[in-house]
Amino acid sequence: MRSAFGQEFDVPDGYLNTAGIGIPSAAAADAVESAVRDWRTGAGRPGDFEQPVQLARAAFAGLVGVDVERVAIGSAVSELVGLVAASVPDGTRVLVASGEFTSVSWPFAAQSARGVTVTVAEPAELGERAADHDLVAVSVVQSADGRVADLDALRAARASGTRVLLDASQSLGWFDADLSWADVVVAAAYKWLLSPRGAAWMAVRPELELVPTSAGWYASADRWADIYRMPMRLAPDARSLDTSPAWYSHVGAAAALPWLAGLDRAAVHAHCVGLADRFRAALGMEPAGSAIVAVRTPEAMERLTAAGVVASGRAGGARLAFHLYNTEADSARALAALT
Repeated sequence: MRSAFGQEFDVPDGYLNTAGIGIPSAAAADAVESAVRDWRTGAGRPGDFEQPVQLARAAFAGLVGVDVERVAIGSAVSELVGLVAASVPDGTRVLVASGEFTSVSWPFAAQSARGVTVTVAEPAELGERAADHDLVAVSVVQSADGRVADLDALRAARASGTRVLLDASQSLGWFDADLSWADVVVAAAYKWLLSPRGAAWMAVRPELELVPTSAGWYASADRWADIYRMPMRLAPDARSLDTSPAWYSHVGAAAALPWLAGLDRAAVHAHCVGLADRFRAALGMEPAGSAIVAVRTPEAMERLTAAGVVASGRAGGARLAFHLYNTEADSARALAALT
């Protein structure tokens, strides 16, 4: 077991794959195990999951820096981005980054029959090209190589009238930045937020009119009263976009997200980026200010795997991710394999 920022983690030595799957704290894993035990023995009840959903939603709002009324829940980033894509006007011009994770770009590409167009540009060009588009959709930190978006340029573009959608799945939980200005911020639970897969959240500005295309009982103003009733009575805030929660995912998130939201974000950022940039320096790479490092030397993945380092093969290279439970020993094991 490792201790990190007040929690215990059962993380194996050399685990540098949080960008693929985050490791839960013992407390989060215990909470899920307890809920599954209740399910197994018939002791669980639907109402038991109301509080975990509320706690995780509020903590996500805190991490993004918005009011909780602006946060909707879903099961995956593509589902939530799809709500936005299905709601943009016909002919909307969308700008995305080259190499962008397809859960961000494909929901808009799927709207091509309505005249929605998707243009691809290099990440560094998004800010300067945003004025020619109606919406920019981009990851705060790119999945494949850890490149960090120019948030200042995107914020300036938004001030000039271009909508901005940010996917924070590879940044929220370690990256210290204000995202509250964006029109939409989405993130999945199971990476840097150290929660079970099956939960995702979206912070959306109230003036952005989204159609709740998957409206069901959980989008109701009074969900337990309206489960069999017409006419439709949606919640008055972003909860109108909710889909029914994956219960056990939110149980884990209710343990993980409030803790993450309460940490010194600058200290977490410094720890994760410090490990990554020192690792980059040892390989002769320039610092990047990111917790994700892409190594494209020959046979990098094979050498890391043989040394017991857990990483991901992405875009022709090895992707290593340094989170709050990682140490210099993890970095040293990876460096020994690569040098």
